[in-house]
Amino acid sequence: MKIPFSPPDITQEEINEVVDTLKSGWITTGPKTKLFEKKIAEYCNTNKAACLNSATACMEMTLRVLGIGEGDEVITSAYTYTASASVIHHVGAKIVLVDTAKDSFHIDYDAIADAITEKTKAIIPVDIAGVMCDYDKIFEAVNKKKGLFKPSNKIQKVIGRVAVIADAAHSFGATHKDRMSGEAADFTSFSFHAVKNLTTAEGGAVTWRDIEGIDNEDIYKEYMLLTLHGQSKDALAKTKIGAWEYDIVAPNYKCNMTDIMASLGLVQLKRYPEILERRKQIIEVYDEALKSCNVDALKHYTEEYSSTGHLYLIRLLGKDEEFRNRVIEKMAESSVATNVHYKPLPMHTAYKELGFQMKDYPNAFDMYKNEITLPLHTLLSDEEVEYVVGSFKDAMKVVLK
Repeated sequence: MKIPFSPPDITQEEINEVVDTLKSGWITTGPKTKLFEKKIAEYCNTNKAACLNSATACMEMTLRVLGIGEGDEVITSAYTYTASASVIHHVGAKIVLVDTAKDSFHIDYDAIADAITEKTKAIIPVDIAGVMCDYDKIFEAVNKKKGLFKPSNKIQKVIGRVAVIADAAHSFGATHKDRMSGEAADFTSFSFHAVKNLTTAEGGAVTWRDIEGIDNEDIYKEYMLLTLHGQSKDALAKTKIGAWEYDIVAPNYKCNMTDIMASLGLVQLKRYPEILERRKQIIEVYDEALKSCNVDALKHYTEEYSSTGHLYLIRLLGKDEEFRNRVIEKMAESSVATNVHYKPLPMHTAYKELGFQMKDYPNAFDMYKNEITLPLHTLLSDEEVEYVVGSFKDAMKVVLK
């Protein structure tokens, strides 16, 4: 038996929709992308959504919509993938990393306020494995330092405090305190990459809460200008009779979604309730089967929140990196692919060169050193789930000897 880590779940229905798009003659940003945006906004209980070519682009363009750049600071978690921080660097702002809370994969809410200075313009909290952060605590922290905030554009001025930009790459469809991911933070960026629960191969979307005094349509148009070279009309608008004329209002970027990608997304969104349910079933099997093992699994479902079940993270209690890596190797010998989420940013060369040191983020290191991520995807059969459990238990026994 061979168990891949996270293959895409594509059915004939997605294939048919893509073929329909190819036959339509409209394969770049067009009617299906606009429809997908509408469906995402409805799903997330927001007024608008903008689809781009990645969650990374969504986060970077959000920083640009907010006018964040050189001389500014943006906070994010030390325990994340590089995209959460690299976008801060892209716009010329300073990356400020905050440790996780002890025994938590989420940013330390109690440490956020201490990291805020007069230069802080935004925070990018990271929803891990499909479990949303506690945004009430994050807003409490940024409001505590409201007096330090110095706005530099109209949106910043109206918000009146550090903006909260959720890195929700893992949490499309999650809820926390009865709020959908997408409506909890000021801005929320989703990923539809090939390994995500809902995929468009590559791709992402950004949603935002209503901001009093700011027209949602104006925010949407700003995203469109940023992501299509600063062109005043997209290709769809230019198809209207005699409407070829356009202007370039700024030398902007190119990171739009295509209708081919949106075709996949429209069908995946239709199937999404059953996708989430299957992931929940697998997690329940893992949780029950691993009760007898000396591990701590991230909780995906409580009375307060419901996860998307994107990743199954476990910590091998009392163990170190070497032990964890040997377990991964033994499981690989049984043809079970696993992963580690995440190697903290200060452990990577790029962030070391920016001056970050792992010793300053002890909680993040403790979460990483014995973490292992088991396969979790909707192509797993019940038999394969049991095989993964057996492989893990066998690997633990061998390495413990």
